[in-house]
Formats: sequence, C-alpha cells, structure tokens
Amino acid sequence: MTTDLHAPHAWVREFRGAVTVCDPDGIILEMNEAAVASNVAEGGRKLIGTNVQDCHPEPSLTKLREFMARRESNVYTVEKRGVKKLVYQTPWHVDGRYAGFLEVVVEIPFAMPHFVRQA
Repeated sequence: MTTDLHAPHAWVREFRGAVTVCDPDGIILEMNEAAVASNVAEGGRKLIGTNVQDCHPEPSLTKLREFMARRESNVYTVEKRGVKKLVYQTPWHVDGRYAGFLEVVVEIPFAMPHFVRQA
C-alpha cells in the first residue's frame, strides 16, 4: 500500500506524541493513534465526537474551561507511572480564525539539556 505523504494530516497519524484536536466548544474532532492508545481506558477512538471537558475531573476541568475561554496556551509537565510528559494545549486557527484547541502530549526525559541561543 502506498501512503500519500502530502494528504492532509498524513504525518500526524503515526507521530509518537498524542495529538487531539477539538472545536471551539471542546468537541473532539480528531485523535492520532498515540492519543487513541493513551485514552483507551476512557474509550479511545469513541471519544471522537464527545466533549473534551467530560474527560477532565476537577480541578483540571475549571482550569481547562478558563484557558479555553481566554483562548490561551497551557503548558506543563506531568509524571505518570514513571514516565514524564510535556503537555502543550493551545488554540488553533484556520485562515486566521479561531477553530478550537489542540493538545500535544510527548514523553520527555527527566533530565534534559537546555540551550540558550543567541540570535
């Protein structure tokens, strides 16, 4: 089978990080394979079409609602079962118009280099 690497979203399907895309109301539009796998206990692919807010208990639900309303990015790290992850949640746009929220979750090492680059 030949894969069309230029098809929309083709690169993200097998991206090692979990990618979840929501509309402005929080309805999950897309999940790549890593996102489906990391949310299998909550329904996996069946989460598509549901509201991301229903997946978050308090106090994270309140925080989610706040940054969605302000259309701001939310970035943090989390450790679960001995794995450290970077969580990046941010608004996404189409032709300059707000289209919803995107979440990318990637595993990161506990110790990692940090570089300060000069322009």
